[in-house]
Amino acid sequence: MSRYQTIEVTKLTPVIGAEISGIDLSREISEQQFEEVHAALMAHLVIFFRDQELTIEQHKAFGRRFGELHVHPNAPQDLPDHPEILVVAADENSKHVAGEVWHTDVSSDAEPPMGSILHMSVVPPDGGGDTMFASMYEAYEQLSEPVRQMIEGMTAFHDSAKAHGYRLKQNDRANMTLPSSEHPVVRTHPVTGRKALYVNRGFTTRIRQLPGPDSDAVLEMLYRHIETPEFQCRFRWRPNSIAFWDNRATQHRALFDYQGERRYGQRVTVCGDRPYYRA
Repeated sequence: MSRYQTIEVTKLTPVIGAEISGIDLSREISEQQFEEVHAALMAHLVIFFRDQELTIEQHKAFGRRFGELHVHPNAPQDLPDHPEILVVAADENSKHVAGEVWHTDVSSDAEPPMGSILHMSVVPPDGGGDTMFASMYEAYEQLSEPVRQMIEGMTAFHDSAKAHGYRLKQNDRANMTLPSSEHPVVRTHPVTGRKALYVNRGFTTRIRQLPGPDSDAVLEMLYRHIETPEFQCRFRWRPNSIAFWDNRATQHRALFDYQGERRYGQRVTVCGDRPYYRA
């Protein structure tokens, strides 16, 4: 018997990603639907929904089923009445977009987000703007045994200034919140108990236990490993699509291959807890 009774789940790849159908997220979901959506997220790491027309309040209500909503420490408040909403937007004049390198959302926080729910309402008319997702379970498990033994128990620094430094040109640093935290290089997922690689190009700056050149070399090796195509899935957006990813065991990258076109979405982010490593 299928473990899912109220939704349909279609896998995208063997290691990451599934599309969910048979549910209307604009309505209050039942406890069984919540449990099945959560189970699908734990099993597939990122889940996608099509044809979902949501108001801001409906979007926030769905996110709150999974926990308290996170407020980004230094993103622009495009919707002052809704600080929990992060606007993801590009237009004809955009020269770059957020998230163009592989990253985990706000890993510089002491308690990084559990997950993010992005609702895209406007997409480029001729395609483009896909989002790539990668499994950090698979990235960890496909490391060689000597590398796993070397990095387990190590910690690394994550700095928001690395990811969002471009905003310093437009803002006074004294008025910005730029958190920095130290986290395990390999973290244990608090729900599944599986181990995941937890360093990323966007935020990670240095491994504490290694001198600078060694740290740079090991991090670059891990970043390139993370970019292995077999660890990934690719989602092509359509209007009113939703992606919901587990920030504790994935990384993602936004493709900016639609310069001169418009793309608009809104994201809510669910609070998480402090990463830990358990042997």
